[in-house]
Amino acid sequence: MTNTTPAQQLIGNFSPKMVELTDGVVFGDIWERPELSKRDRSLVTVAVLIAGGHTEQLPGHIQRALDNGVSREEIVETITHLAFYAGWPRAMSAIAVAKDVLGEHA
Repeated sequence: MTNTTPAQQLIGNFSPKMVELTDGVVFGDIWERPELSKRDRSLVTVAVLIAGGHTEQLPGHIQRALDNGVSREEIVETITHLAFYAGWPRAMSAIAVAKDVLGEHA
């Protein structure tokens, strides 16, 4: 059994260059730079995804944030804070995603 990256699982052989760039540049270089902790990078990434309305990318990055030491409360507070800067609809969409990732179904 071979270890596959999330990008390989998501894209497979459909776009090998995107897998290469995702694994090598984004997660192999950018996420490994020492100037920001992975925890801080996770908070920034979650915030930008919410602000941009990119909820399809949120589940994986919320889980990554949890794995990088961001608490459930910090994720919820980040979304609440962004409601006033990124827009209420985007925050409400992000809350729905966060509830699912955190296992808090209605």
